[in-house]
Amino acid sequence: MQQLYIGIDVGSTTIKLVVLNKDLDIVHKYYKRHLSRVRESAIELLEGLKNQLSESQIKLAVTGSAGYGMSKAAGLDFVQEVFATKIAIEHYHNDIDVVIELGGEDAKILFLTGGTEERMNGSCAGGTGAFIDQMASLLGLSLEELDQLSLKHEKIYNIASRCGVFAKSDIQPLLNQGAKKTDVSASIYQAVVDQTIGGLAQGREIKGRIAFLGGPLTFQKGLRDRFKESLGLSEENAVLPDNSEFYVALGAALYSREVRPKAYSEIRDRMNHSANLKVTDGSLPPLFTSQKEYDDFRKRHSKSRAKHIDIYSYSGDAYLGIDAGSTTLKLVLITPNGEILYSYYKPNFGEPIPLVKKQLIKIYDLCGNRINIKSAASTGYGEDLIKRAFHLDGNLVETVAHYYAAKFFEPNVDFILDIGGQDIKCFSIRNNSIDSIMLNEACSSGCGSFIDTCAQTLGFDISKFADLALFAKHPVNLGSRCTVFMNSSIKQAQKDGAGVDDIAAGLAVSVIKNALYKVIRISDPSKLGQNIVVQGGTLLNDAILRSLELETGKYVIRPSISELMGAFGAALYAKSLSKTKSSLIRKSQLDSFTHTSKGVVCQGCTNKCSLTVNRFSDGNRYISGNRCETPLGKKGKKSLPNIYSYKLELLKAFTPKPGKLGKIGIPMGLNMYENLPFWHTLLSHIGFEVVVSGISQRETYLKGQHTIPSDTVCYPAKLMHGHIENLLEMGIDTIFYPCMPYNTDEGLGDNHYNCPIVAYYPELLAANIKRLNEIRFLNPYFNPTNPRNFASTISQFFKDEFKVPIRDTKKAIKMALAAYDRYRLAIYDYGQKAIDYANKYGYPIIVIAGRPYHIDPAINHGMDLLINSLGLALISEDCVSQFTERFSINVLNQWTYHSRMYAAAKFVSQHDNMQLVQLVSFGCGLDAITSDEIKDILENNGKLYTQIKIDEISNLGAARIRLRSLVAATQLQGGSTGA
Repeated sequence: MQQLYIGIDVGSTTIKLVVLNKDLDIVHKYYKRHLSRVRESAIELLEGLKNQLSESQIKLAVTGSAGYGMSKAAGLDFVQEVFATKIAIEHYHNDIDVVIELGGEDAKILFLTGGTEERMNGSCAGGTGAFIDQMASLLGLSLEELDQLSLKHEKIYNIASRCGVFAKSDIQPLLNQGAKKTDVSASIYQAVVDQTIGGLAQGREIKGRIAFLGGPLTFQKGLRDRFKESLGLSEENAVLPDNSEFYVALGAALYSREVRPKAYSEIRDRMNHSANLKVTDGSLPPLFTSQKEYDDFRKRHSKSRAKHIDIYSYSGDAYLGIDAGSTTLKLVLITPNGEILYSYYKPNFGEPIPLVKKQLIKIYDLCGNRINIKSAASTGYGEDLIKRAFHLDGNLVETVAHYYAAKFFEPNVDFILDIGGQDIKCFSIRNNSIDSIMLNEACSSGCGSFIDTCAQTLGFDISKFADLALFAKHPVNLGSRCTVFMNSSIKQAQKDGAGVDDIAAGLAVSVIKNALYKVIRISDPSKLGQNIVVQGGTLLNDAILRSLELETGKYVIRPSISELMGAFGAALYAKSLSKTKSSLIRKSQLDSFTHTSKGVVCQGCTNKCSLTVNRFSDGNRYISGNRCETPLGKKGKKSLPNIYSYKLELLKAFTPKPGKLGKIGIPMGLNMYENLPFWHTLLSHIGFEVVVSGISQRETYLKGQHTIPSDTVCYPAKLMHGHIENLLEMGIDTIFYPCMPYNTDEGLGDNHYNCPIVAYYPELLAANIKRLNEIRFLNPYFNPTNPRNFASTISQFFKDEFKVPIRDTKKAIKMALAAYDRYRLAIYDYGQKAIDYANKYGYPIIVIAGRPYHIDPAINHGMDLLINSLGLALISEDCVSQFTERFSINVLNQWTYHSRMYAAAKFVSQHDNMQLVQLVSFGCGLDAITSDEIKDILENNGKLYTQIKIDEISNLGAARIRLRSLVAATQLQGGSTGA
């Protein structure tokens, strides 16, 4: 009887099986997608080997992220996948320093040299094969096509890879603005690389001979190329072993040498038994308990129907609306009474222009000489591009388009919920105007595209997936957590044997819970409103609509054209333009219409924006990606007040001057964006030549990425690693970066702490950047609360470290305090002048509430210039916070930066021509508190609350929509804020 060793690697998306003989040669290997049929797929593979295995002695071990549940249910031996990888690598290669393995939803780094250490992703599937699958689907490409396109790229865009929904929020605006798929494809791979280096390596350097394992790295050359370039690997040090996609299964097979042998029949029976086990503990009630209940539901929702008219029998005027959405293209042609003559709804696959051209030709053919298109308007992510390309008469932000459409179907609408491909938009309506707008952040958690991707991953089209959910008996409770955690829950449900129907129903519930509790953040769903209109393609899913009604306890209105409401609203807006003749491109011009796009880097100013230049056959062009108007040829336009630019220029004035004590470096980040005037003046006057690390750039982040120990810390903190590297590259051998637990007491709060990151980050840098051990890194603790003790502590420090006389340091401290006061007074003065200027010339004012480091262009990504481009004057929270007396709030007010924001919110609520926008960094836990409190302060005083989350990704498409929504909502309210 022959001895065989079998390893089964059950990953999140694929199953791999390897059979070794007694000499450890591979005699069989299989690789396939299991489509969530984990146990069934394993049984099929074993059944296929029945003839070879039935007469053999078998030692078998299971591994993989989805393998533990199967092995436990079947009573089979299990080996942890990282350990299995290590076994295989050590058996087949003895010269590997680091292993990088990417699977379907798992990513691992195994350090073998310098102490064995493993790093593995947790619940986030970002930067894995599933992420690449989602992106290929978004682009309408196969994985092979994506890979081939990536090899022809010319530039790389910054794309998030924390998970697919974040990345889609970055990619979709690029596609809608005309970015090339070759560049986007390579950028997707680069995002995976960045996630691996930043998210998994967490400060440990990846160097030496690197082995690439797993399906994505085996089959996608472009991905390997991005790794090799980013890590600076030679061909010799970038190792792709034979059978690299099977290495985890090989490790399991090698591990099985130590387990008890079993007969084939025993293994088969155990597997069959496990396939019939299902876990139903903690499941949710069914969405529908009977067919009659579902029939009644369908009958009720059939009442809000749009009227359609036969386009062939109609003559007269018509109005066209185009919604170039995040994942789909929608067109609606209506009569003056709002009857629908023609509609279109299809995925855009990142190329809306060819689809619009094709549809316009079709519409012109249908209209003939009988129908006159009097005006046309666009909305959605690609509205500007579509308007410019086809000479539409107008465009409007999608939030307002959806409001116009909802009001058409329900004049008394008081709440609108729209769930689209990547966006959740919620508006409350009061006195026939938008009272508040709530949008999902840079995360598209639980939106339509996520549901679509889940359906595809599980092997179903979306319509079949939705049908499965309706009568599921035990919907899986996935909660209201964000998508990355739902992915983890889905994987766990698969391991526990949940059916696809139960997962589909659970997802339907989770989408609604995410909208209600994560986006709207309500405590009582019954308070949404009395006349709720829902729309968006996602809510055509009856399971999701039913979940909404069950969760809120309310019947809602779903128009029959739910998926077309954006385009319908755009058509209604086109009608309101009262045009006598449309500027829409003629049919004769469409025949010769062409479009090309090219990515360039603007050299017009220091922002160095990555632009996409779209050119059309009529000589017209559209430029996107710009943060200012320089590339648009509008240099002569009057500059609006911009406190961020002003602060930056003030700080740039602090330049090095020769000193007797030599050079000392200061990293320019976090609180140094406010404290630099003090420390630079102090150090200069006691005899140092003060060298500042410079204003951040994208390269600053990349330079220090390998020393960042946490992927979840805020981006401003991550940049500090690069600033230290900048100073070290300059040859600076003394760096000064003090710990500051307290900030200056401004009398606005209960206390005046700095946040823990700002206060103690020097300690983290010292612990994680090894090169700091080779120089003099000074990170003393100072507390400015008591001015006398503050001066004494500083003076004693410089006496001990550099033998500077105490009297000299105290004299320098007085000069430093005076410099800091001048800087603060300059900000107050600029703010007042900006307000006076805006009031005099009728410009609305945005108070941008953030922190000192938000003036860093690499952090705000040109948000200030975007605000100015909308015709808005810009001041910051510290321009006005001192004008508000301390007042009572609902939270402990103990952080200086937060106290300023609360005071600024109060100030804004007292001025008609002002609105506040809060900048929040991903990874900032404290802002979970500040955002709710600022929102309450503003909304209790009739103001709108707008929050923009920012991190290392620089695409401002979603931010532009939020800002334009704020402008439009204020106009509808009758306020003065307008672009």
